[in-house]
Amino acid sequence: MIATLPRDEQVLVKRLRALVTECIPQATEKAYDGQVMPFYTRNRLICFIWPPSMAWEPNANFEKQKAKGVALGFNQGSLMANEDGVLLAEGRKQVYMMYFKKLDDIDEHQVRALLFEAAMIDGQFAKKKKRK
Repeated sequence: MIATLPRDEQVLVKRLRALVTECIPQATEKAYDGQVMPFYTRNRLICFIWPPSMAWEPNANFEKQKAKGVALGFNQGSLMANEDGVLLAEGRKQVYMMYFKKLDDIDEHQVRALLFEAAMIDGQFAKKKKRK
C-alpha cells in the first residue's frame, strides 16, 4: 500500500516503519480500515503512521494536512512524559502526534526514546495472569 503514496511520503513512512519495528519488535503491524496507514498494537494500540495524502476524514483539507507532513501518532500520548513538548495534543485528550516533512526532520534518538516509552506504557495494559 505504501507504493501508492507520493515519493516524499513513501520515504518518510518507510523510515518511521523501520524505527517502529526496531524499537517495538513485539508489536503487530496492521493496516487500519484498508488505509495505507499502519497501526502498531500489542496489548492496546501503541502508535501509527499517517501520511497526509490519506484523508483523516472525508472532507479533509489536503493542503492543510500536507503542510503538517507525515504524522507519527501515539495512542497513549497523554500518558507520556513529553518533557520537550514535541508531542502535540491538538485538542485531543489521548492521542498525541508529531510530524515530519523530510527525513532530516526525524531526530532518530528522540523518536526511539518516544517509541520505547510508548512500548513501556503499553506493557502496563498487559492482562495479568491468574494464579492458581
